Amino acid sequence: MDDLVAELQDFRHLRWDERTTTSGTSGTFPKARAGEGRARRYYKLSCYDSYRGIYGHECVNELLAARVMEHLGIPHARYRLIHGLVVIDGEERETWLNESPSFRAPDERKMAFDLFYDLNRRPGESPFDLARRYGWGPQVAALIIADYLIANRDRHGANIEVIRSPEGSVRLAPLFDSGLSFVFSCYGDEERVRAFDPLSDVNANNYLGTRSLEENLRFVGELVETPLPMPPLGEGRIRALTDGIGHAVSDAHVAKMREMLARRWEHLLAGGIVVESRSDGLSREG
Repeated sequence: MDDLVAELQDFRHLRWDERTTTSGTSGTFPKARAGEGRARRYYKLSCYDSYRGIYGHECVNELLAARVMEHLGIPHARYRLIHGLVVIDGEERETWLNESPSFRAPDERKMAFDLFYDLNRRPGESPFDLARRYGWGPQVAALIIADYLIANRDRHGANIEVIRSPEGSVRLAPLFDSGLSFVFSCYGDEERVRAFDPLSDVNANNYLGTRSLEENLRFVGELVETPLPMPPLGEGRIRALTDGIGHAVSDAHVAKMREMLARRWEHLLAGGIVVESRSDGLSREG
């Protein structure tokens, strides 16, 4: 796939000036950008601190999450996983990083979903009610399904965005920042990776719904009247989606990611949350 570059690339020119504190860890995600307008590209490293350096594999998770959403027809930001040479805090490091284009046109503006809700809600209206009023019910349902499937822990109110056009129309942005997912908390500990329960109801920092990904599945029925049709996610497809990821993480890690996707997809089917369809249930964006 052209979204993974295993050959070492030179990114020592990037300035990692932006640091975003992660949820539940002691490090940060350093970010950089290059280019202007439609040529602008955004870059992100996995977790970093001055003592341990760059560690974790959130960038790998981001790529797999994007591939899964692409297959299922869920609007998402595009990511490339690149083996790169970077300089951060004056020290040269070899690592893996994400590259992504902007999903907004230059004249469009963005707003965090939690702020949009505060500014536009009606008395007694929940965030789910507001989403339905704006016609975003299927997209929010797909968000809940995607986050359950990849075990995403960090869909806070600023990790969902609303895009406003120059004419004043608004739409939900494609899903982005899904790196705190799968078995990110195990880092390089293969014993912990193998022991991780693929159906574990991880504690999630969700703005929509509860902190339980399992509990949040019940909201899907409030957002859409019938199960969402999505393409099958069988063993062969899962293997294709994880193609090449073994360049960046261990075999044990890849095996656990595959197991999580398979078991969680089975759970969604058994619960009547999704129904397998040969055509995409949602249009792609981003």
